[in-house]
Amino acid sequence: MDRNFYDDRNYPRGMKRSGDFTLAEAELLEKYGVALMALSSGTRLPVTEEEQHFVDVCRGNTTVGNTIERAWLKYQNIILTPKQFHTLFGRTKIEADEEIESDPDSDDLD
Repeated sequence: MDRNFYDDRNYPRGMKRSGDFTLAEAELLEKYGVALMALSSGTRLPVTEEEQHFVDVCRGNTTVGNTIERAWLKYQNIILTPKQFHTLFGRTKIEADEEIESDPDSDDLD
């Protein structure tokens, strides 16, 4: 396929700028992503042995054989895994503060 693959929904600033992929992985995804998406979704049937192997890898029937397959599985894992958000304060900090405020017999305030 002649057109490049861009995922504007998940990577509005581009895959190369995301920090999720190496430059080589991002270039492979941009170059082959349209065909890989069609093969993995089933809208295009595999023609060569490499394409059939890729489809088998996507289905989990065989192990990863090359960098294109590895980059695609990494991309799929990133976009399909929910994002985790982290805060600066853990629950133990909040619980400790609540215990101090709710103890009216505290002698620390004298």
